[in-house]
Amino acid sequence: MTTKSTPQPDEVTRRSVERVQTGLRLEKRLLKVAKALADSLDLTLSDLVEGVLLHAFEGQAPFSAATLERAAQLKQVFALDLSAGDAHRLMERPPTARRRRS
Repeated sequence: MTTKSTPQPDEVTRRSVERVQTGLRLEKRLLKVAKALADSLDLTLSDLVEGVLLHAFEGQAPFSAATLERAAQLKQVFALDLSAGDAHRLMERPPTARRRRS
């Protein structure tokens, strides 16, 4: 009987997936923080979102303490004052009317 060994940390098993393009709408400052955080982790925004979702679906925290500290710094830079408590209370602001130049 053969048992499957647990992969060592340096052994990366790649998984083949099919990705689709989506038109995700996000709060403007949240997107800025997410893009900057992804860049600081040398990830694409898509990779960051996938990782956060996969961790969340398993009830795991997606970020280390150092990454959370970086996110807090970026929240200050981009004046993001929203928290998890705001997640179900957000409503879209009506678009501002642009003035026509005469």
